[in-house]
Amino acid sequence: MAPSSQPDVVVVGAGLAGLVATYELTRAGRKVLVLDQENRNNLGGQAFWSLGGLFFVDSPEQRRVGVKDSFELAWQDWQGSAGFDRDDEDHWARQWARAYVEFAATEKRQYLHDLGLRVTPLVGWAERGGGAADGHGNSVPRFHLTWGTGPEVVRVFLEPVLAAERRGLVEFAFRHRVDELIVEDGAVAGVRGGVLEPTDLERGHASSRTMVGEFEIRAPATIVTSGGIGHNHDLIRKNWPADRLGPCPETMISGVPAHVDGRMLGITEAAGGRIVNRDRMWHYTEGIHNWDPIWPDHAIRIIPGPSSLWFDANGKRLAAPCFPGFDTNATMREILSTGYDYSWFVLNQSIIAKEFALSGSEQNPDITGKDLKFTLRSRVAKGAPGPVEAFKQHGVDFVVADSLPELIAGMNKIARGPQLDVAAIERQIVARDREVTNKFSKDAQLMAITNARRSLGEKLRVVPPHRILDPAHGPLIGVRLNILTRKTLGGLQTDLDSRVIRADGEPFPGLYAAGEVAGFGGGGVHGYNALEGTFLGGCIFSGRAAGRAAARTPR
Repeated sequence: MAPSSQPDVVVVGAGLAGLVATYELTRAGRKVLVLDQENRNNLGGQAFWSLGGLFFVDSPEQRRVGVKDSFELAWQDWQGSAGFDRDDEDHWARQWARAYVEFAATEKRQYLHDLGLRVTPLVGWAERGGGAADGHGNSVPRFHLTWGTGPEVVRVFLEPVLAAERRGLVEFAFRHRVDELIVEDGAVAGVRGGVLEPTDLERGHASSRTMVGEFEIRAPATIVTSGGIGHNHDLIRKNWPADRLGPCPETMISGVPAHVDGRMLGITEAAGGRIVNRDRMWHYTEGIHNWDPIWPDHAIRIIPGPSSLWFDANGKRLAAPCFPGFDTNATMREILSTGYDYSWFVLNQSIIAKEFALSGSEQNPDITGKDLKFTLRSRVAKGAPGPVEAFKQHGVDFVVADSLPELIAGMNKIARGPQLDVAAIERQIVARDREVTNKFSKDAQLMAITNARRSLGEKLRVVPPHRILDPAHGPLIGVRLNILTRKTLGGLQTDLDSRVIRADGEPFPGLYAAGEVAGFGGGGVHGYNALEGTFLGGCIFSGRAAGRAAARTPR
């Protein structure tokens, strides 16, 4: 294959970061060739499947619901969460982190607003952390949900890119898999690879890797935006930080499509690019099997409110800070310390109806479709939203019962480890239920629930404290929670212009990287922990930087 005209820049990967970089390049009048191993149906990559959460600081939405935020508070939270402790590998990541928080506190919202993106009025409180003011977690709600979810985040960049395609500034080469970066005189001069057989498969479906040809393309600049390793379980196992998180789970289910394979990381490293922080990754402990899957091992994450009781595989209730929605990595470590790779939620109908949200644009058709009437009916009406109720009825990880003995019997049928003891579980639930008699409590989870309900956005989502075993709130529900693979936090090290750094610490001429393949900036902008709503934003911020910097490359 040869492009119809000589491109100024080759972009490898048509996900969100690639589209943002391409958008910025076309604004500068550059000709761009976008390569992707999937077909046109997959434009936008895994961002399309996301819930569309965005991290803003001191936004109008926050101020409107009484949340006081600031750059200083957000930067304190980011540093406490990232825990940067590697002078060399975190050198650029620290600078990217501060620049990103500044972006989130200043021009990010307006940049997206000018493109037509809008957010819902209520701000969610995600990843609340471990309880220390200067430690991990968001001190205040910062999770802004896009009106239109992930497809809308993709749309606002895709539409101007497609318009540029019609003008002849952008050319797409789908089913083109890059296998090698061409390096000449110490600089990247283009790419080589294989042409895969055509396919008309729908978005997200695993596609053939049969080659039908080869290609070579040269350009003054190449931007790698190929994503992370989320579906490559072999690479996840190889890089798994057992010293920090415990043994790698035997059972993992995939929160991203099959094409998220991490191939370009190894290819770029072989050419001379530097990978840092390989052991930093972000997987979820609240994964459930999709009863209606799109890709192999397709998993959905429950985005929970704080009220469900969380038990390990042995039936021991998890202690602070391992509450739903608080500290992902601490909870991962606690679960895996048991020697098993799953855990349990125990809750009731009142909790699932208000507090269960499901990750994925397809699991939120009301907000994804920007249908206000449907959204009001779905979110305000009595009962759980339709997709949540469907999982409760059909999901293999769900057990529903009218009594605790019946519930535990059902949970034991799907356990991959110890059989739970009814008396032990009942004792722990009853002890917690006694604590709701007063407005105050020594139960840390109940205190967290009370605190959450002081925010308007959370008060509308979090149910008032009540007895889990109260029949008026039934039936009882047990959910087997699996480890769901998702994000790569390390990656190609880049400077603030998104130039890939070589092993000698110098920028690699002609080569840029953005998005997850670059650890969302600098080879690991999040450090060890993510504050949520920061992955799409990281793709946008680093893609914007890469596009603007590559646009300055001489033709």
